[in-house]
Parts: sequence; structure tokens; C-alpha cells
Amino acid sequence: MDNSQKYVIFTSGSEEYAVKIESVLSIEKNEAISPIPHLPDYMLGITNVRGDLLPVLDYEKILGQRTGNEMNHANILVLKTDNLILALRVKEAREILSLSDSSIKEMGLIAYSKANYITGIAQVENRLITLVDPAKMANSLEGMKEVVTYIDKLKTETNAAL
Repeated sequence: MDNSQKYVIFTSGSEEYAVKIESVLSIEKNEAISPIPHLPDYMLGITNVRGDLLPVLDYEKILGQRTGNEMNHANILVLKTDNLILALRVKEAREILSLSDSSIKEMGLIAYSKANYITGIAQVENRLITLVDPAKMANSLEGMKEVVTYIDKLKTETNAAL
């Protein structure tokens, strides 16, 4: 029997990507983002989602495919990893799909350390959907540990002020 799992499908540029539904806490409209100076290029700033301060990562910048278009109607995927909750700005969160194990092909790029968060490609009819592991993505980004430390400090200061 072929096992299947549910994934949230999103777009970045003209490509489709997927994260396991268990990693997605919510899908939000493009929230107000407070920029913070001297952050890595992929980090847009922080946002407040239901009282939680979250780092906002721009998936198009992570992929290096910035088109120059502002994404006023973008979506924010609130993702959880083992040790972090983050917001990932994507062009559009499209749908939830069940992907069977047989539709997923392992990636040959896993040896390429900068793309180790791309875990496979799913072929669904005439679509190719790239599977992304949010934990591996966050761990692969330069400067992410410092960003997490900064946001934890900011949360502590905010809570102390209340």
C-alpha cells in the first residue's frame, strides 16, 4: 500500500513548493513587518502574529530569485521546527494536497549543502512540486542563530515591560 502525507502547497516565483502540514501552524495574510537593521538579506524583519514575535524570512530571497516585484498580496506561512517558530513570506499559499510516497523522488542535490532543505520533488499530473524541510532550511541559513538570539532577547524585554 502506498502511504501519503498532506502538504501545504505554496508558490515562490513561478515554482511550486510544499511543506508537510504538521509543520504549518497557520497561513496569514501579509502582516506588517518591522524591519531591523543589519539582518541577513533573506530576513525581512519581525512580525507579530497573535501576540508572538516571529522572524520573517523571504523565501524568494532564500532561493535567490527576487524578481523586484513587491509582494503586497503575499501570504505568510507560520512554520514550526523543533526549536523555532518562524514566518515564511511566500507569493501564495495555494492548497493542501495529499502526496503519495510513490509520487516523491529523492533529490540528487542533497549533497549540495546549501540546498539540503530541499528533500524531494513530487510529480502530480503535469506539476512538479519541490518539497522543503523548514527545520533544515532554518539551520542552513547563515546568521539564523544570531537572529533567533535577538528575537528571544526582544521577547524577554517586551515581556518585562508588560
